[in-house]
Amino acid sequence: MTTPSSTRNQSASSRHAADAPDLPTTTFAGRAGMAVGALSVPMVALYFVYSGPPPEWNVLTRSLLTLVIMTVLTAFGVALARLLPRDDTGQRAIAGQLTIVSLLTYVAVILFATSLEAGTPLAFPDRGMDPTTDGPLAAAMALAHGPIAHLWIALFFLGFARAARQFTTAASPLAPRWALRGASVVGVINLLAVPSLYFGMDATHFYAVNGWGADALVGLITLVWVGFTGLGIHRARKNAEAPPVFRWAGGAGPGRW
Repeated sequence: MTTPSSTRNQSASSRHAADAPDLPTTTFAGRAGMAVGALSVPMVALYFVYSGPPPEWNVLTRSLLTLVIMTVLTAFGVALARLLPRDDTGQRAIAGQLTIVSLLTYVAVILFATSLEAGTPLAFPDRGMDPTTDGPLAAAMALAHGPIAHLWIALFFLGFARAARQFTTAASPLAPRWALRGASVVGVINLLAVPSLYFGMDATHFYAVNGWGADALVGLITLVWVGFTGLGIHRARKNAEAPPVFRWAGGAGPGRW
């Protein structure tokens, strides 16, 4: 006969088992996140190599890097979906669902904007045009690279920070507190960049919709923090693998029988 107490114990056991870290997936997510952060630095740097219209190779190279970054970011999101906590019914909380949907939507938006950006030198190879400011596609991708991307990646970071705090196994958190606090800060920074659509398309202005601040700098901070998030997840995995430490009157040391 099953008593209510035994049912509760089984429910608690299943919940803790579900919350136990999936170490291979955690390793994959951590490394994928760090790869996104590392690849974003040379990609953003290519936007500042030339003060005037960049050559075709520059635009196509940074577009190719963006494709690679978005591919790795998709893999990061898939791994993260396996790590976010679920309740007793197996359902992921609203914050967790928002995290994954927002991240994959952000990837789709950036891929669309990158397609428009690479289209300018492909269609006009000898015009010497800057695809971020010149040509018919520049205005079309301004909102995608800017406010739309900022809003959806903000939803990702804020949702992730909320969902990860719901991880019920305190001994093996999904990410350390500094990573979750940083995710909240980066999410707010992206929200502050959303109104840049009211400030025109002069790329030399900090807060223009395609400006070096509200667009390039915020974008760099965003992708670099994905790297730090991956680092935090990776370090949490290493801490979970470490042997337990027991304390007694003589001090502390690794647990032994």
